[in-house]
Amino acid sequence: MSSIDVRPASGALGAEVRGVDLEALTEETFAQLHALLLENLVLFFPDAEELSPEAHKAFGRFLGEPEVHPFLPKLEGHDEIVVLDSDQGAKADVWHTDVTFQASPPIASILQIVHCPPRGGDTMWSNQHLAYENLSAPLRDFLDGLTAVHSFAHPNGTVFEAEHPVVRVHPVTGRRSLYVNRMFTLRIPQLRRAESDAILQHLFTAAERPENVCRFSWTEGAIAMWDNRATQHYAVNDYTERRIGRRVTILGDEPEGDEPRWPHLTDATSAADFRSK
Repeated sequence: MSSIDVRPASGALGAEVRGVDLEALTEETFAQLHALLLENLVLFFPDAEELSPEAHKAFGRFLGEPEVHPFLPKLEGHDEIVVLDSDQGAKADVWHTDVTFQASPPIASILQIVHCPPRGGDTMWSNQHLAYENLSAPLRDFLDGLTAVHSFAHPNGTVFEAEHPVVRVHPVTGRRSLYVNRMFTLRIPQLRRAESDAILQHLFTAAERPENVCRFSWTEGAIAMWDNRATQHYAVNDYTERRIGRRVTILGDEPEGDEPRWPHLTDATSAADFRSK
């Protein structure tokens, strides 16, 4: 790995990578990058040049099959590349893990910023392995036996919903992480509503602690690749000028964890009631 320059981005997660030609990525080089991704959870390529759409998609295919997102705008002629344009409302300024309301959420994303404001518009990532490991042992044991419902209601009336373990086991490393997020996680069905609300608020706070976070300042052409199975991210909305990114997202796997130790509680509270709270 001597040809690749790797520098830690923070104490919690993230590494900056230089010396890689992403336009002509080889299997050998990608294997090195994949090992770095598993170790650091998010990789930054600060000196990258703008990728051709073909190279961007090819980079993603080393990880798996690229997603064709059902809602977001696409790069013309390239349905696998989502265009995130701040002038069209693409400002995800809530901590989240992408698309956890699907049964098989994406495993990773590769985002390149092709136009950025002169200041502001950073993105933050949070290490959900640390978020879990820093909880007390009794709380970790309790959470290992729970699931959570993740939900998204599209303006067109379509509602997406999926149930996942509160604690996810990484399919490659075996390491455990919190798998709830403020944007999409609705409730813990084994608990009463007040209990679910209280536990989730505590977990959201733990997931977002500054000690678990790294922050990246974009320059035009810079790329970030992150493991969606063990991170959350937040796009800082502190700018007014236009910001445009192009993202390839890799289709997911089904989150796995311990079997739930308790049944769902049966009560009159519906998912719609939770969404309206």
